[in-house]
Amino acid sequence: MWIGVLCGLAAGALWGLVFIAPALLAAFSPLELAVGRYTAYGAMALVLLLPRLKSLLASLLPADYAALLRHALAGNIVYYMLLAAGVKYAGVAPTSLIIGMLPVVVTLMGRNDHGALPLRRLALPLLLVAAGIACINVDSFLHAGPSTSAGDILLGMLCAAGALLCWSWYALDNARYLKRNPQFSSTQWSALYGLATGVIALALGCVAWVFGIGADAGPARDWQLFWACNALVALGASVIGNGLWNVASRRVPVTLSGQLILFETLFALLYGFLYRGHGPRALELAAIVLLVAGVTWSVHAHAAQDDSARQALDPDLVDRDGVSGAAHRHQP
Repeated sequence: MWIGVLCGLAAGALWGLVFIAPALLAAFSPLELAVGRYTAYGAMALVLLLPRLKSLLASLLPADYAALLRHALAGNIVYYMLLAAGVKYAGVAPTSLIIGMLPVVVTLMGRNDHGALPLRRLALPLLLVAAGIACINVDSFLHAGPSTSAGDILLGMLCAAGALLCWSWYALDNARYLKRNPQFSSTQWSALYGLATGVIALALGCVAWVFGIGADAGPARDWQLFWACNALVALGASVIGNGLWNVASRRVPVTLSGQLILFETLFALLYGFLYRGHGPRALELAAIVLLVAGVTWSVHAHAAQDDSARQALDPDLVDRDGVSGAAHRHQP
């Protein structure tokens, strides 16, 4: 399980980078950024798959194609479009408040999966997580710009709620599909997922270009920087990050994977502080402490259940003093 936790942490560190790219590419629209990132992701996935692409595609069943299609849409393209629309119409603070509930929603949706802890044992860690998310968003509200019309805010919140449901459903469906289909390695599934996303993004980009949708005709648009940033984000966050997340999805219960998503938030905060050139404000620091405490508590709760299950399967793990061998192995 601990390998899964470490992979989830590393994936969060890489995913956090995607919050810096829009600041560097402010002259480009969210649609252009999405198409650029996922087209680059698809191209890299194609290169990775090319030596075995023919045989791999021949082994796919219709159910596999359907899973790749729905994961590419829900986990990447539709999610990002809804998130961008939420920011556009409601602003960053309300959208981040809704999207920040991802760990809680994933945990609640996966409460009946194998290996999931009873919710009563996760209540206090989830309360810490919720308090941390509240601190982040209260700070966002305190530093928000002027609000838009009530209609725009309502539309933006509906879009953000749609994004929340999209990624929550994707996280659960992807984890369950990987556990039911061990014939796919995490790297293979990530590459296939990237290829499917790239094909859809390329088609979307062509349609947008033909009809002139989503293009910001601003001055001084640096296309070299655009492709360089998107290539780096595609390699780090999509190719490597998604591969690490697939490893984590296989090795930890979905209730814990929901908590591991918070690493993306923590690393995004860290990168944001470095980009702004100053440290966290008081509420941001409180949020970091609460989020780390909640995730750590949840990890130890799952580790305790993992040890108990191992002892039940193999009584020899318990020594004469009543201390499990598994517990000894977990000591530093």
